[in-house]
Amino acid sequence: MTDKVVDYYFATNSPWSYLGHERFVTLAHEHGATINLYPMDLGKVFPGSGGLPLAKRAPQRQAYRLVELKRWSDHLRMPIHLQPKFAGADPNVPARWVLAALEHGIDAGLAMALGVMRARWAEERDAADMATLRYVAHHIGLDADALAARAATPDIQARYDDATQKAIDAQVFGAPWYVYRGEPFWGQDRLDFLARALSK
Repeated sequence: MTDKVVDYYFATNSPWSYLGHERFVTLAHEHGATINLYPMDLGKVFPGSGGLPLAKRAPQRQAYRLVELKRWSDHLRMPIHLQPKFAGADPNVPARWVLAALEHGIDAGLAMALGVMRARWAEERDAADMATLRYVAHHIGLDADALAARAATPDIQARYDDATQKAIDAQVFGAPWYVYRGEPFWGQDRLDFLARALSK
């Protein structure tokens, strides 16, 4: 069993998590690292760290965010809608589906995470809509009915709350966030530094 373990904190409504997800998963596999997957509620993480939800940020910060998203989308050749139709869809619903999928193994959890983020940012689907979530589950080979039932349980909500609290305890203040051997890496633009750390 590998001694390389990366804690991966992400939010289903984070475009940066979407842009970095596949690259991170590939990186972890290349280095034989195990991934601990933690979907988190940024609405609870931000208040304790001084962060603000997008709508409350200064106009110049909001404008520059769009510039950077376009820049990274072009650089990575990944499609993204900078202001998606369903940007306000509840991120907590797909997060619970990710945790339900995770019970089928880390690959299933990672695939569900990618599917719901891609639905929001690349396909302009409502990532909190049952039809969208069922589509993603079916696409990755999971039983959508069983996943829907499991995602709605108090146990899954408790796991989501625990993951969010773990993020807060780890002093996470943004997404995506990676922790390797106690060293934090904030943002998909820090994956090169994570790769170097994994190479040691």
